[in-house]
Amino acid sequence: MAPAKVSGFYKHGNDWFFNAGLPSDLTIIVDGVNFHLHKFPLMSKCGKIASIFEELKSTHDKTFTTKLEEFPGGPDAFLFAAKFCYGIRVEFTARNIIMVYCAADFLEMTDEYGEDNLLLKSENFLHKNVLRNWKDCILALQSCESCMPRAEKLYILKKCLNAVSMMVCTDPSLFGWPMMMYGSLQSPGGSILWNGINTGARIRSAESDWWFEDISYFSVGLFERLIKTMEGRGIRCELLAGAIMYYARKYLPGLGRWQSVQGGKARTVASFSLTPVAVDQKVLLESIEMLLPKKKGKSFCRFLLGLLRVASILGVNQTCQDSLERRIGMQLELASLDGLLIPSYSDSDTLYNTDCVERIVHHFVSLESGLTLFSPPSLDLESSPSSEPLRKVARLMDSYIAEVASDVNLKPGKLRTLAEVLPESSRPLHDGLYRALDIYFKAHPWLSDGEKEKLCNIIDYQKLSVDACAHASQNERLPLRVILQVLFFEQMHLRMALAGCLNVLEAESAPTGQGEIAGNATAGQIVQRDGWVTVVRENRVLKVDMEKMRSRVGELEEEFSKIKQEMKRVTKSHSSLSSPRVVARKFGCKLLAKSSDAQTDVAGSTGPTPRPSVEKACSSRNSRHRKSFSLF
Repeated sequence: MAPAKVSGFYKHGNDWFFNAGLPSDLTIIVDGVNFHLHKFPLMSKCGKIASIFEELKSTHDKTFTTKLEEFPGGPDAFLFAAKFCYGIRVEFTARNIIMVYCAADFLEMTDEYGEDNLLLKSENFLHKNVLRNWKDCILALQSCESCMPRAEKLYILKKCLNAVSMMVCTDPSLFGWPMMMYGSLQSPGGSILWNGINTGARIRSAESDWWFEDISYFSVGLFERLIKTMEGRGIRCELLAGAIMYYARKYLPGLGRWQSVQGGKARTVASFSLTPVAVDQKVLLESIEMLLPKKKGKSFCRFLLGLLRVASILGVNQTCQDSLERRIGMQLELASLDGLLIPSYSDSDTLYNTDCVERIVHHFVSLESGLTLFSPPSLDLESSPSSEPLRKVARLMDSYIAEVASDVNLKPGKLRTLAEVLPESSRPLHDGLYRALDIYFKAHPWLSDGEKEKLCNIIDYQKLSVDACAHASQNERLPLRVILQVLFFEQMHLRMALAGCLNVLEAESAPTGQGEIAGNATAGQIVQRDGWVTVVRENRVLKVDMEKMRSRVGELEEEFSKIKQEMKRVTKSHSSLSSPRVVARKFGCKLLAKSSDAQTDVAGSTGPTPRPSVEKACSSRNSRHRKSFSLF
């Protein structure tokens, strides 16, 4: 196979040669690669080679061999410098500028060994081209891994990082940097081009996270240096946290699978392709934890819980895990139930890592210890702003205990510990604890009544609502002694609530000012003493309904009295109408004064005897009159 010749240089196996027609008198070894060169072109440009030749001149050998240890950039950077020494045209790019700069400094290619030497050319290209362009800066930083110590010593790395940090604070449209939404169709002034014609239309301002994708291609060490540099320049912690979260989600796949991250195309300013770096996920997570700012927020808390879950899988060091738990404890009131349900990846029999959650709650309680947990009787806990985070965490823990209670391997002692980790004043109502215990008893039917009674001791029956008491009094899973206690407190609550409602009614019947004060005080005492807010409200509604019913009853009584008077009047009129004289006068008849006179007149009558038909008609008429009388 013929050796490949490139610009006078060709490679054969693991050796590089220069096609000059003269035998090589200098061999330089760089990372196991042999360069067979000539001493005069290199000595005229490189101070390092000249000093080495002076040391080896006493050997009187025709061929000199030397090895350059820890050469920055490796064989590629040395080949670039060798080409420059031989006068071959070389091209500076953003990808090779840092390693060429470091190689020129290592070889001491200063102006002392030649005008316009490689070191000066490299420095000019870096300052005039790379540090002023976002794309070139990103490419230069990504390609500097092979010469990182030398680049840091020469402050090249610091200059690039400062340049990137400065450009992050600037709208890229102001400098005409290529935007992904328009690609290359943009003029240097920032206007949109159409067929090469300046349309005059300005691109819209980039979002604040336009740089997240580009810096995500850095290694962990370089990314860490960049974030610290940005922090030193005063970039807002919200932006830094967003960049860190973006970087973590990209290289920790387990972090993005369970989080609801908005989909869409990656936002980037640099219209170039970069290769993602290979990272150690364990090292990455430990580094990210140290970089995260002290920030609070729902999305940030969810991210921390995701990191803790991945940390349990990767087995990070205890310091990192403790720090994550402490950070989550600082904002536990912003956490969600699904975030706290961290599976147990150790040898534990339980389904969820309850020990971790218990430690997180301990951190939260230690931070909240400065607050006043026990309020005076006149203070309504629901209106206290300082106790709101505590109540949120209490509701969250009740939901968490109810969720893990169905685990058959969960011990009663652990359940009791989780319930008692928060102070007693954090729960105005114990309905959540009762629900969790009911689920636990249902999933553990083999528990004895003694074990159930011990667990039920964590519930304050005076803090159960009406519905919870009604359910508990009919719950067959509870021990009989507990049911009796629930019934006792239920009766006591109802009596006290009714008594308080009556006191409110009596107070409201007093003068206006005193009635309002007494009524509010009594109602406040009921709420403060029993926590039965619903009962008091229902009693107030009943009071309004009773007032309406009372007015309606009064109206009905008034209508009844009117009807009664009317009935009396009608009865009197009916009794007067039913007398025989009135009836006879009404029908035009004249009644006889005495019955004996009537009989005499009938007996002494000498007229003809009436016919049977006439008698029958008279009798029928008389019967009709009797029927009409009976109607009255």
